[in-house]
Order: sequence, then C-alpha cells, then structure tokens
Amino acid sequence: MNGIAWFYFPARLAWRQLIFDRTKLIAATSGVLFACVLVFMQLGFRDSLYASAASAPVKLNGDLFLMHKQSEAMWRPVQFKRSELMRTLGHAAVAEVYPLYSALAPFKNIETQIKRTLMVYGLDPDSMIFDLTGLKNKQTELRLKDTVLFDEFSRPEFGPMRQLLMAGQHTTEINDYKVTVIGLFRLGVSFASDGNVITSDLNFMRIFPNRNVSDIDLGVIRLQPGTSIKQTQNELRSRLNESVNIFTYEELLEYEMNYWANIAPIGFIFGFGTVMGLVVGLVIVYQILFTDITNHRNEFATLKAMGYEHGYFVRVVFASAFFLAILGFIPGYFLSIFLYQLAESQTFMPMPMNISKVLTVFVFILSMCATAGLLAIRKLKSANPADMF
Repeated sequence: MNGIAWFYFPARLAWRQLIFDRTKLIAATSGVLFACVLVFMQLGFRDSLYASAASAPVKLNGDLFLMHKQSEAMWRPVQFKRSELMRTLGHAAVAEVYPLYSALAPFKNIETQIKRTLMVYGLDPDSMIFDLTGLKNKQTELRLKDTVLFDEFSRPEFGPMRQLLMAGQHTTEINDYKVTVIGLFRLGVSFASDGNVITSDLNFMRIFPNRNVSDIDLGVIRLQPGTSIKQTQNELRSRLNESVNIFTYEELLEYEMNYWANIAPIGFIFGFGTVMGLVVGLVIVYQILFTDITNHRNEFATLKAMGYEHGYFVRVVFASAFFLAILGFIPGYFLSIFLYQLAESQTFMPMPMNISKVLTVFVFILSMCATAGLLAIRKLKSANPADMF
C-alpha cells in the first residue's frame, strides 16, 4: 500500500493541477502532439528512404556482387571492366556470373509527351538477375529488338501504363530512342528515381549508344549449392582488382542504406528534423510545468510547512510530465497513421507504422517530457515556507 501511495497521491495532485486550467492543458498537450507527429513523420520518411533505396538491391538474385569502389550507390555507379566479373569464373565455387547495366534517362509519357527521368536496367533476359514475376513471364519477348518492361509502381506522371497497354498504345521513347513497352513489373520508386524500366543488355546499348558493353555497373555472382559465401568472398577478393568491391547480399543492402544515412544530405535532414521536434516539444512542456510550479508556489510552500518532503513534489512534477506525454502521444499516434497513409498515396513509397517505431517514439516523447520536468524541478527550491509566511 505504501508503494502505491508513494506515487498515487502525487499523481492525483498532478492530474488535478493539469485539469484545473484547461487552456494550459490544451496548449501543453498540443505541444507534445506536435512533437510526436513531427518525430513520427521524420522517422517515417527516414524508413521510407531506406526501404526505397534498397528496393532494387532487395530484388537482386545472387550470392555475391561486384561494384566499383567509387560507386556511391547503385543509382550512382562507376563502371568497371566486365573482365573483372569474368575472372571470378576461374573459382571452382562460382557457378554463374551476369553483368548488370544501369543509367538514368528521360522517359516520354505516351499521352502527354512530357519527359521525366527514370532508371533503366539492362540485363541478360535469361539471367533472372531480378527476382520479379513480370520479368519471368517476358524473358523471350524481351530479347526482341527495342523492347522494354515498365515498372507499374512508378509515379503516375509517367502515365497510366496498364491502361495504355490495354488500349494498344505501346510505343514511346527513352533517351530519345523509340522503344516498345511489352509488359509490366513491380519494383517501386525511390528517392533516386521516380520509375524503373528493364530491358535486355543489347537494347540497353541501343538506348545508350555511348555506353560500351565491356563497361558494367554491377556484377552478379551465383555460387555452387552448399558453397560457403564468406569463404568464397575472401578468396575472390584476393584475385580481383583493388578498385572493385565484392559484397554479400546483406553487405550490399547495408552499403546502399549507409549511403542515404551517412553520405546523402537527406539522411541528416531527417535526423535533424527528429531532434528539432523533440526540442520544440521539450521547450513547450518545460514552459507549462515551470509556469504551473510558479503559479502554485505558495501552495507548495504550505505543503512543505505541513511536513511534505521535497521528493513528494518531485514526483508531482514527473507525474505531470508523464500525463502530458500520454495525452499528447495518443492523438499524435492516430494523426500520424492518417498522415502516413496520405504520404504513401502521394509519394508512392512505403511508410509502415510498425510496433518498434511506435515504442521508439513513445520512449522519445516520454524522455522529452521527463527532461522538461527535470529542468522545471529547479523552481521548486524557491517554494520556501520561510519566505511565504
């Protein structure tokens, strides 16, 4: 019972103080809500950034991957010689190797004739470098001259491609080169590109006449069944040119995400926005708690004169901070769900609201309010009974 009373009575006093002035309560709750929504949105955009950045690497079908060391990410590649990839075939554990070509190029909307940049991937249709259903069904047709597959999950500015194909409109231009869209696949947009196209390696060279077939952007290596990937990676690393990185599947994903988190400025922006949201919320909650203590200083002094210890008032302040965190977090959570759905519909990038994110934001908000309470406690020292009476 003593343990319950230790927090119950201070919490009850804190609650009554909060609801006594409804205007201040609404202002404080709104501040916490604002901070909660801002943190949710910044974390949502950050996770969306990472998910979209890894959308293409996630769909790659291979065990090891070669990339030039100067390549910052898959969408900003530096070419290296195809012969480097072919050299790996000398290892007994290597079963197959395939080159992947990629480049950004303008795509002409079939309806509006407006051009918009997307990512073009060139590959051997039989290689199945990408694990995509739409690609599996169009391998033979993709070998035909000037044929491409279009990403159905591209932004709508490229046009309603499914409806256009059903209406018999297949012809458009990529990089001012006429091509025929023969089908659709689903990959998704990213912060690097608003859409994607897949074509054969030969058609890729026709679309980009300045490219050389011997200069590739990524090398995909498949190993024999039962082979140790890490051991083969280490053995191949000693055989390859020092300018080439060799990644496992997990390392390639990490490399892509690291670019957006630590090299691209947008990763810093999202992190900075999260911190600023917490700072704004902290200032608002601190001002409310500080003002509340100031307004009730005489009452606190009276309670001190009656024998209440300083720790009792500390619990009152922290209870107030806890209530504000709860009152601001709950509506902030539901508002963020709505904003996530709105952002997904506009950006065409996934923004999942998972349990780990909810718990993370709640801990952030609770820590923010607790810190504000800790700063406001200093004002309690001025509630001295000797000065009041």
